[in-house]
Amino acid sequence: MQQREPSPGRERSGQSLRNSLIICVTAIVAGVAIGFIGGAFRWCLEAADRLRIDFVDWTHGLPGPGWLVPMAAAAIGATGAALIVRRVPLAAGSGIQHVEAVFRGEAQPPLLILLPAKFIGGVLSIGSGLVLGREGPTVHMGAAIGAEAARRAKLPDPDVRMMQTAVAGAGLAVAFNAPIGGTLFAFEEVTKTFRWQTVLATLFAAATAVGCMRFILGNEPDFFVAPIAAPELRWLPLFLVFGLLTGCLGAFYNRLVLWFVDHVGGLPRVPAMVKAAVIGAVIGLAMFVYPLAVGGGDTLTQLILSGHHIVLPVVLGYLLVRFIAGPLSYSAAVPGGLFAPLLAVGALWGLLFSGGFDALWSGDTTALAIPMVLVGMAAFFGATVRAPVTGIVVVIEMTATTSVTIPMLIATAAAVLVAELIGSPPIYDSLRERMSPESLR
Repeated sequence: MQQREPSPGRERSGQSLRNSLIICVTAIVAGVAIGFIGGAFRWCLEAADRLRIDFVDWTHGLPGPGWLVPMAAAAIGATGAALIVRRVPLAAGSGIQHVEAVFRGEAQPPLLILLPAKFIGGVLSIGSGLVLGREGPTVHMGAAIGAEAARRAKLPDPDVRMMQTAVAGAGLAVAFNAPIGGTLFAFEEVTKTFRWQTVLATLFAAATAVGCMRFILGNEPDFFVAPIAAPELRWLPLFLVFGLLTGCLGAFYNRLVLWFVDHVGGLPRVPAMVKAAVIGAVIGLAMFVYPLAVGGGDTLTQLILSGHHIVLPVVLGYLLVRFIAGPLSYSAAVPGGLFAPLLAVGALWGLLFSGGFDALWSGDTTALAIPMVLVGMAAFFGATVRAPVTGIVVVIEMTATTSVTIPMLIATAAAVLVAELIGSPPIYDSLRERMSPESLR
């Protein structure tokens, strides 16, 4: 009896199945790596936040010009981070725009040398008080791990690019303790497509990574929010107006970031380390006056979400400082992202809006304060990054709160619409266009 030879279709099907299994296993292995490394990175930054607040309290008791001490400390931290960027230029800034460029075929996948550069540089820059986010370095470290894992698995170049994107999404999931948000980020912001292999790889990587991160930091949401009732539907027009205003604010923030990048970060005759030192000194002075107004902003956001009473002039002061300090810090071109500071600005803006409305309205609207804060976090994120679903899901996962979902949807949609009508491009599109030739190699 003659044996049948396997048909070409079955061979292709078997090859595809083997390739998919290799991709999924590689994603799990890479997810374990970014989970523990990203968790350690977050732990270092949390320790640095506590030390920085205690350090500033100590400087307030020093005789003489004690404000010079935090200025010097922040300048040293920023200079150290700039020195690392000098050795590894790709470590500058967020790194998310580089992940997008790699996926689009405009840049080469990152190498593992990026890992220590982003880790140490991020601890120096964010830990010293610069108003930068942990998500940029974590996403970029995830991309480097994903690309290296794919190369070692001998996957073809398209799959290497896909894997760096998938594990970058896992990096965002680790940064915000938001596995669904990190997964959505990979599709909504980076690939803007849903391909089943990318979906599977990202899901496996994100689930594994967040599980490993929670093994280090605990199995709890990032922010504690007491149970709150859903706002009455009659307030939906107010949230709509708030979203429209937030879209204008987000567009202005994007322009401010780009202005600082072009006019401060782009100063040709000033060495990069000098610029970083000066920017660090300015942030150090702000740290002495407003200790909670610098850094990633998690401590300040938690105070707001806990219902801590902050008078409106102080809220306005915090908002103005962070609104300027974030773009200024980013122009230092040291490791650090934009996402986490955006959430803090959105929280302050929501608190300011609700407080102002309560002062003008005849009835008691204090119950709207925390819902407006949560909505502000999502809507401001959507207006600047232009990834509204990711922003909404990240805020819901970080706070374990779903009762404000409808106001979030309407306000975030309004914010994104206004930003589009104004003609403000997504921030990472603009930053990708400004990437240096060295970053694209």
